[in-house]
Amino acid sequence: MGRLQKLFEKKSEAVLNVYFTAGYPSLESTVDIMLTLQESGVDIIELGMPYSDPLADGPIIQSSSSVALKNGMTIAKLFDQLKSFREKIQIPVVLMGYMNPVLQYGFEKFCKDASAVGVDALILPDLPAYEFEKKYNKIISGAGLDFIFLVTPETSEERIYNLDQLSTGFLYAVSSSSTTGKDKNMDDVIAYLKKLKSMRLKNPFLVGFGIKDKNSFQSIQPYANGAIIGSAFINALSNADNPIKATKDFISTVLK
Repeated sequence: MGRLQKLFEKKSEAVLNVYFTAGYPSLESTVDIMLTLQESGVDIIELGMPYSDPLADGPIIQSSSSVALKNGMTIAKLFDQLKSFREKIQIPVVLMGYMNPVLQYGFEKFCKDASAVGVDALILPDLPAYEFEKKYNKIISGAGLDFIFLVTPETSEERIYNLDQLSTGFLYAVSSSSTTGKDKNMDDVIAYLKKLKSMRLKNPFLVGFGIKDKNSFQSIQPYANGAIIGSAFINALSNADNPIKATKDFISTVLK
């Protein structure tokens, strides 16, 4: 049983997944921020691999990606930084990114190297389900990695069931079809989450896009297994002189 499965077996609600971009705010800050997230009570770390054209990401995450690339972050550099992170960090770690740089690195090599350093799962929003089934699933599962698909309020029930069957670890419930970092109508989000809950899916699901603070995190708790916070955390890092203190302070405001 993988780390994600163990987590959800032990904790079925109020799971907090925090996203930030590897190599941001500085090239060497990644593992220190990961360790601080764990120490602050975060359940899952979602680590963004910076890319020049991140389609699903709003301006805050796009900006952090741009800074990380300028700092010199690459997939090879990230794996080098993560070589010994499992000596200190036990919580699940998910890599989120886009197909272009992964294919440039070499898909099979990428999965093998991700697994070797201790990564648990992948989110690649621009990998189509049919290509995943036909070509990539065997490579991903063969490396011992979970794969997480995204669903939105516009996704048909038939497709939700299909993506749920293909996903392992959890299902990522995007709260709306807009990009990350935008404010959402929470009534609409809750109606969507109620629908997902009523579908009795195979996987637990976490809601992302628009969850930014204690109130929004708590508001979804009766309807989902947890939430993903990204843009709000990166915003906190971008305004801070000390990223470690900023991490502690931000997570304390969400979980206090």
